[in-house]
Amino acid sequence: MTRPFEHIFNWPNILTIARISVIPIFVVIFYLPFSGAHVVATLIFLIASITDWLDGYLARYLKQTTKLGAFLDPVADKVLVSVALVLIVAEPTFQFVSTSSTVVSIPSWVISIPAAIIVSRELIVSALREWMAEVGKRKSVAVSSLGKFKTVLQMLAILILLYCDNTSNAFVVILGYLLLYAAAVLTIWSMCMYLKAARRQLLEE
Repeated sequence: MTRPFEHIFNWPNILTIARISVIPIFVVIFYLPFSGAHVVATLIFLIASITDWLDGYLARYLKQTTKLGAFLDPVADKVLVSVALVLIVAEPTFQFVSTSSTVVSIPSWVISIPAAIIVSRELIVSALREWMAEVGKRKSVAVSSLGKFKTVLQMLAILILLYCDNTSNAFVVILGYLLLYAAAVLTIWSMCMYLKAARRQLLEE
């Protein structure tokens, strides 16, 4: 006899719910006043990012795909990434002492621009997928290989920037910025591809 809700509370969905539940803990730890706070928060983000891949793998391997999982999984990813970007943008401006003993600051807008692009794109594509599902064309805007590559760059950039502070090596911080800008460029590119795929349905009205 099948137990109530057994098909809903399977391992893939449990991992997804856990990923959502850990977000407030991630935020609190990031702001705790101890030297290893950023390290612990970065580890939490890394583990949560791994569960993103793991729950999808388990859903396919165990054949436990559900409508709840299909809804929660992208929501969990987008909330986790958006919250992490807000934490990074809200951090004090990175400052470094150059070889000539001059203090070099990286302006806050440098990180705000790619963060705003990434969050905006997620909102637009989510709305597009929801609308395409309504007209029965959800597969037209399925996640592409370009979108997956963008996600990898985005996660690497966020991991680096969550970990870094003003004691970090300038090269590492700049690498994180460059990766986030690369992810932002791919974000725009992939969004344009999704809009192109949905163009026919968008113009039918």
